[in-house]
Amino acid sequence: MSIPDYQTLMLPLLEAVSDGHRHQISNLYTLLSDRFGLTEEDRNARLPSGRETYIKNRVSWARTYLKKAGLVSSPAKGIVQITTVGQELLARKPDRVNNVLLREYPSFVKFRPRESDRMQEETAQDDGITQVTPLESFESSYKSLRDELASELLDTIKQSNPYFFERLVIDLMLAMGYGGSRHDAGEATQMGGDGGIDGVIREDPLGLNTIFLQAKRYTSEIVGVRSLRDFAGALQGMRSKKGVFITTSAYSSDAEKYVDRIDSTIILIDGQKLSQLMIDHNIGVSLKDSFEIKQIDTDYFSDD
Repeated sequence: MSIPDYQTLMLPLLEAVSDGHRHQISNLYTLLSDRFGLTEEDRNARLPSGRETYIKNRVSWARTYLKKAGLVSSPAKGIVQITTVGQELLARKPDRVNNVLLREYPSFVKFRPRESDRMQEETAQDDGITQVTPLESFESSYKSLRDELASELLDTIKQSNPYFFERLVIDLMLAMGYGGSRHDAGEATQMGGDGGIDGVIREDPLGLNTIFLQAKRYTSEIVGVRSLRDFAGALQGMRSKKGVFITTSAYSSDAEKYVDRIDSTIILIDGQKLSQLMIDHNIGVSLKDSFEIKQIDTDYFSDD
């Protein structure tokens, strides 16, 4: 099989979108297959699961890594477009774009910070065998898949409308075990007259304890002290000392310090934690594949 690996595909992919136009990722599968002269057998070869072709999987991962480095963007679903940073890299006329080069970009380092990940992707013996064990490789791959899913979840949430986001927050809290059902435990308030409250969760079946929610669907704006001060005031107006503030972005350091100083208990959930909680509690995601890792049962083989 002569299908190029995903790092070999990075530079050709970047060159394929160098005109600055929006390109359908599905068209890029064909374009890159043509560029590398792949046969029909190569193009149709599938992963062991049988769910996806090798070329589609590898082009998609090349795009993901370029995106994490800020070299391309996805302005819409299934669309790839080069960024100014990507054009600047092409102007340098690199011989190859790979994970080693991508580590020049802070956003990529943030995405792949662990030394074990670097070992898996960048360190290989002359015969091409990586230095990590199969189990390490599997676990690292699982983390990569989960992190990418979390990133895609967050991008999708940011493109949703505020009403949907408030309902999502209620669904997540219910899935985490607060209240009994949407009917009797959670409710989203109407926008424009909520007094700083976006949702209500009944902490117990009788509603003796109530938790109030604030949901901010921000694209990039950082949540500061003022927003949390307003929320704390809203909690006082509801005679409550429990609240959860959820945002798709992040919190300033001053905002995090503020909630530690006040009497009310306000839990902060940022975009990264939100997406991970959604994965943990199956909100907005579905099971694609399941793998089991087994080991020898030494008790079975014992003589006792």
